[in-house]
Amino acid sequence: MADIQGTYDDLFTAVPNALAGLLDGGDVGGSVAVFVDGEPVVDVWGGFADAGRTIPWQRDTITGVYSVTKTMTALCALVLADRGDLDPEAPVARYWPEFAASGKEKVLVRHLLSHTAGLPDWDGPIDELYDWPSATARLAALAPQWEPGTAAGYHSLTQGHLVGEVVRRITGRSVGAFFAEEVAGPLGADFHIGLPAEHDHRVAPTVPPPSRDEEYAASAPGGASPATGTAVRVRDGNSVAWRRAQIPAASGFGNARSVALVQSVPACGGSVRGVRLLSRAGCDRAREEQFSGEDRRLGMHVRWGLGYGLFGDNVGWGGWGGSIVMVDPDARMTVAYVPNQMREPAEDNRGLELVMAAYDGLQGLRATAG
Repeated sequence: MADIQGTYDDLFTAVPNALAGLLDGGDVGGSVAVFVDGEPVVDVWGGFADAGRTIPWQRDTITGVYSVTKTMTALCALVLADRGDLDPEAPVARYWPEFAASGKEKVLVRHLLSHTAGLPDWDGPIDELYDWPSATARLAALAPQWEPGTAAGYHSLTQGHLVGEVVRRITGRSVGAFFAEEVAGPLGADFHIGLPAEHDHRVAPTVPPPSRDEEYAASAPGGASPATGTAVRVRDGNSVAWRRAQIPAASGFGNARSVALVQSVPACGGSVRGVRLLSRAGCDRAREEQFSGEDRRLGMHVRWGLGYGLFGDNVGWGGWGGSIVMVDPDARMTVAYVPNQMREPAEDNRGLELVMAAYDGLQGLRATAG
C-alpha cells in the first residue's frame, strides 16, 4: 500500500485508505483534508510531486486546483457583500460603468456569480488572459449570448475576471491581493491567486491523464469539448506565466489543507479559529439558489448558488484535473482533495469517493459524541 503521510482521527481511517488506493491505482500524488468545526480531522498526503516520481509529495507541496479557485473568488465577493460594499442584486455597471456596453446594463452581480450572465466563452489566446486590463476591457465590450439570468452556461475562464474586476473597482485591489490580505492572511492559509516566485519550488506540476501529453485540453465534466471558446491545455497550466497571472476562475495554487481551511468559513457560520470573515447570514447567501437546470456549457443539470455549486444543502465545486471541495454547513464539515494527476473527466470519481469516505468518519464521530 502507498505510504501516506500526515495525521488523521482514527474514526476517519477510510479517507487515508482511499487516498492510498488511488495512489496504488496509478495516481502520481495528492493531498486530502477533512475539517470539522474548523479543525483538521484528516490532513494527509502521499505519492510524488513530479511525473517522474522522483520528488516525494511533502507537507507543503502545492499544485494548481483550477476551478476550485472559483470558490475562493466567490468567498471574496461574499465578504464584500457582508460588509455592505457589494450588492449582489445591483447592476454590474454600478461598480464597473464600462460593463454596460453592448446591452449589458441589466446584468446583475449575482448573474456573474451564478454563470448566468451570458458571457461564458474566452475567445482570445490564453496568454491574453494574463493581461488584466486588456482582458477585462474585452469582456466589458462583449454582448451577452442570452438574456442574463434566464439561462446558465459555465463561465469556466471568464467568471473570475468578471467578478474580480467588480472586486477591484470596489476595493482598489486585485482579487489575489484582496484574498491574500483579507482571507488567506488572517486564516494562515497557504492558498494563492497569483503565485509569487518564491513558492515555485513547492509546486507539483499537473500530470496529464495516462496516454495524454501536455497538449491535453480542458473539457466539460461529461467529456464533451466546450462548444466554443479557447480551452486551457496542461502546458498552459504548468507555465510560469499562468502561475504569476491572476485568473480568479482557474489559477489558484494550494493544497487540500489550505482549501479546507478557507472553505471552513462558510461551513462554520463565518468564523474559523477565532477569525470571523462572514456573518451567518453572509454564509447563507452562498446557498441562495440562482439557477437550476441544464447548463449550456457543461451539458448537465446544475444548481448554482452565489459563486458555488449547490449539492443538496451543501455547497462546493471541483476543478479540472480532479480537485474538489465540498462544504457541509449543517455538519460544519469541509472536505478537500487536491491531486496533481489528471484523469479523463468522464472516468473521474475520485473526489466523490473521498467525500463519501469522510462521511463514514463523520457518522462515527456523531455516534461517539452521541
